[in-house]
Amino acid sequence: MNEADVYVLADRALGAAVTHTSEDLPARESMLPRQLAPGDLEQHRRALTAYCYRMLGSPFEAEDAVQEALVRAWRHRDRVEGRAAIRSWLFRIATNVCLDMLKSTQRRARPMDLGPAREPIEANLNVPVEVRWIEPIPDSMVEDDPADIAIGRESVRLALVAALQRLPARQRAALILHDVLRWEASEVAELLETSVPAVNSGLQRARATLGKHNLTSADPSPPLSPADRALLERYVAAFERYDLEALTALIREDASQSMPPYDLWLRRRDDIFAWWFGPGIGCRGSRLLPTVTTNGCPAFGQYKPSPDGGYAPWALQVLEVSAGLIVELTFFLDTRRLFPLVGLPARLDT
Repeated sequence: MNEADVYVLADRALGAAVTHTSEDLPARESMLPRQLAPGDLEQHRRALTAYCYRMLGSPFEAEDAVQEALVRAWRHRDRVEGRAAIRSWLFRIATNVCLDMLKSTQRRARPMDLGPAREPIEANLNVPVEVRWIEPIPDSMVEDDPADIAIGRESVRLALVAALQRLPARQRAALILHDVLRWEASEVAELLETSVPAVNSGLQRARATLGKHNLTSADPSPPLSPADRALLERYVAAFERYDLEALTALIREDASQSMPPYDLWLRRRDDIFAWWFGPGIGCRGSRLLPTVTTNGCPAFGQYKPSPDGGYAPWALQVLEVSAGLIVELTFFLDTRRLFPLVGLPARLDT
């Protein structure tokens, strides 16, 4: 194996889709540091993806940021001082990548961030071209330490990720690193190249911002109970039957619904049903297919009856459950990008 083969294989281990010139290649295989291998970086991918998702609000941008961070790390692997320093070094690189990306993009949001709920009529459907929406992420992309799964899922809830986007980028990074990943203030200060008092002050302001939305960054949510799972089974059956009476018993009276990329969102069960049995009547006869847990919540692929036969993809439904009822429904309509992400088929034949 020559030196070019070693570098190419290392990049493949990182999943890097980059083209290297001869100047990028090490002069000889012995130049590869013995203390660092591609696997030493790759094992941090999920933790980095979770971090970058909270920073950027998009799984696709998070993947791009992590890939760029790993490529930069591999190219400059001679700068890390042993395996013990790899994690903080990678997070420093990933933070810088995210900060660079955030300089040139508008913050992501949810429909409820843009204004009040509106009447459930088709005339209120609008796709604002200037808005970038929060996008869902499957839990499998962000779960890292099994001991931290409950906190990790809570910290990628859609409402929290949207609230994080309101924070200045460096303040956002400090809050995620300290309150979610449990870094010491001194470690955060070192990574952000600032002082501990500055970090603590930023954390106080960030928590106050989240508090205005009745959110915190690290309160774990309980896993779905057997009763919750039975509730979801009843919801699937009731939705597929389009059974108003059964659905009424499953959805809380003050529940909300949104449908990105439309900015219309609905508050209260009566308005939700007015939409479902009015402008949204085309969803009658849909099939729901369970998929991986998304943003800490149960999720289903919705397929509408197709004029050509079978069922065509319509939405990724992400449901929030609380106290035995469904309290929020988010219908993500960008199925072309999202269904492959969560492992759903492109269509159903039966």
